[in-house]
Amino acid sequence: MIRVQREDFDVGAELAALTKDNPKIGGVAVFVGLVRDVAGDQPAGQKIRAISVEHYPGMTEKKLAEIEAEAQKRWPLEAILIIHRIGELKPADRIVLVAAASPHRDAAFDACRFLIDWLKTKAPFWKMEDKAGTQEWVESRDSDDLAAARWNQKRG
Repeated sequence: MIRVQREDFDVGAELAALTKDNPKIGGVAVFVGLVRDVAGDQPAGQKIRAISVEHYPGMTEKKLAEIEAEAQKRWPLEAILIIHRIGELKPADRIVLVAAASPHRDAAFDACRFLIDWLKTKAPFWKMEDKAGTQEWVESRDSDDLAAARWNQKRG
C-alpha cells in the first residue's frame, strides 16, 4: 500500500491494518522518519523552523509502486506500506512510514532498509528547509546515494 498525503498518520493503527488477519506474517520491520530541527551538515545553532515537501502527483506514486514491486521481487513479503507526507512539516513531525511484513525477520529487515534507501534517492520528492526566514532546497546527499547503491549489487 502506498499513500502520499498531507495528514499525519498513526503508526500503531497503520501497522494493525497492514497485518490484520494475515497469520503468514512472522515479523514486521518498520522505519518512521521524523523532521529534525538541524540538517546533518548545518552549523550548530542554525535551526530548521520547518520543511516544505513537494512532489509530482502521479509520477511520485508510480515511482513508489516500482520500488514496492522491486522489493516484492527480492524478498518473500506478505505486505508493504509506504506513507510519505507532503506540505509544511515542523521539527518532530512524522514525515515517512515504511513497513515490510514477511514470514521471516531477515527478509522484513532487509526489505524495509531497501525501501527507505531507494525511496530517499529515487522517489520524486523535493524538500525546502526554512531556517529563520531563509529558504533553501535540500540537495541530495552522497551518503544516501551510497546506501541506495549497495542494493544494486545485492539481490535479496
